[in-house]
Amino acid sequence: MKYILATKLLTNFRYRSAKLLWFSLCLGVSAVSLSCGSKPTDMRSLVPADSLIYLETNDLAAALQPIIDNEVFANSAKSKPDLSGLKGVQLAVTVSGFEMIEEKLTDEHSVGRVQPRFVAIADTHAWNWGAVAFAESQLGAFVLDIYRSDVAQERVEKHGGTFFTWAANDGRKAFALVIDSLVYFSNDESAIEKCLAVKRGEGDSIIKTGKVQSSNPSTLASGYVSTDGVAQMANIVGLGFASEAGEDSDTQSVVAGILPQLLRSSITEISWTANKSDRGIDDKYVISLTPEVANVLSETMLPGGSPDLSLLDTLPHDLPSITLYDLRNPQVAWRSLILIAGKQTDPVTARVIEAASSLLLEPYGIENGETFLSAAGHTIITANAANDGEGPVVLATVIDKDKILKSLRSVLKPVEISAGNRRLSIWRSDDGELSAIINDKSIVLGETDSLLKCCVAEHGQSSIRQDLAGIKFGSGATIKTISTDRETPSQIVEALAEKKSEDSKAVTTLFTETRFTRLGIERRTTSNFGLIGAILANLHSEQY
Repeated sequence: MKYILATKLLTNFRYRSAKLLWFSLCLGVSAVSLSCGSKPTDMRSLVPADSLIYLETNDLAAALQPIIDNEVFANSAKSKPDLSGLKGVQLAVTVSGFEMIEEKLTDEHSVGRVQPRFVAIADTHAWNWGAVAFAESQLGAFVLDIYRSDVAQERVEKHGGTFFTWAANDGRKAFALVIDSLVYFSNDESAIEKCLAVKRGEGDSIIKTGKVQSSNPSTLASGYVSTDGVAQMANIVGLGFASEAGEDSDTQSVVAGILPQLLRSSITEISWTANKSDRGIDDKYVISLTPEVANVLSETMLPGGSPDLSLLDTLPHDLPSITLYDLRNPQVAWRSLILIAGKQTDPVTARVIEAASSLLLEPYGIENGETFLSAAGHTIITANAANDGEGPVVLATVIDKDKILKSLRSVLKPVEISAGNRRLSIWRSDDGELSAIINDKSIVLGETDSLLKCCVAEHGQSSIRQDLAGIKFGSGATIKTISTDRETPSQIVEALAEKKSEDSKAVTTLFTETRFTRLGIERRTTSNFGLIGAILANLHSEQY
């Protein structure tokens, strides 16, 4: 449960940062032929100590180069973009808070949007006149595109530099300040003033917290979410889950109240680093947990050590996602998640969590999760046969076949069905919705159509076993995932270049490993484009 919630939090962290990083790309282009050759700046020294979120890259060209050098990008783009203008451009983004904004769609309907209060600080290492010219023209055009309305621009000398204000007809404003080679860009003037106080030595920088270390030269980019940042983003995650919990207002209220409480009481901070690797980009996330939670999970989420990878051979290559859980004791791991969640809340909420915990396994046709896990071996695999997540299937080694059957939400009976040119023996519910292929050693369980798609359709020798076995970031991995992405590559190409053909459809594969340590959760993902690419793709697809 906490792994799922932490991953959701990271996803929100990624998407909320997307618009901010787009600024850096616009900014970097302006640096062509304007460099004055100054030494690198420690960008941490310009950012307040109480920043909720901090993002940094010391070289935008280096951060983007692995993306355009990737074979998937090269096969989909007409040509590689010229990144020479980004070389040496440094960027730091600080988020000081979030604001919920209600946007009215009609007289009766409106939607809520979370707006981060941010400052993006770029050291262009350019002459001041070049940075000012960029702010006046390029940033103005950027704001016009973002606001999608008429924008009035004002330029004055202020705060020791050249200050720009852009105001839209609907009241939205953006601000920029150019001092020497530095450009500050924000949607909150007071946030810029706070950063300037840090620059003058009148306030502490994020360096003083000791939480954000100096970047390694090999690191493409990095990020950090503080304890207060986790707390505020937990509220956003709670609202997101609540909106997906159906139309019942009581259910939505429970979800919106419980999830933030769990996240705030368990997660202390999050860090992210991106590095180039032979297979693309490695993204490492460290989710720091409170000592009590981290100690329990590190003891109960131990890997079994020798997962039964033969289960993977029944699955086709092209499933959207496949996750392997290698748990020494699945039942103990499950119990620990429920007990920890209960301890982070009040007694009444703890009972609600325990009662609702079975809902997490309901999509797989499992009614009693603890009974199922007590009868399963240490190898459990979940897969999805549909891109929308509506085709879940679970595979597991079996210790007690009868107990497994008793844990399901429907009574299954053995039947024979036609599968191509052969007859297949399966177990199926009376309504035909739930089916299983089960023997004394293993079970494949799920919605009937999805199960047949996964396990009956003819497919060649699977490479999934080899791929999962080859994910070796470190010892002690409990969870390994392979997922395919058919949308992001095209969006990345369209954000940075021009597609070779409108019909070209590239596919990228992500390999993820998760392990539990005495400090928290460590998650590493290797992919063609990394989190940086995912941000670019989100920018291309989002409408602001």
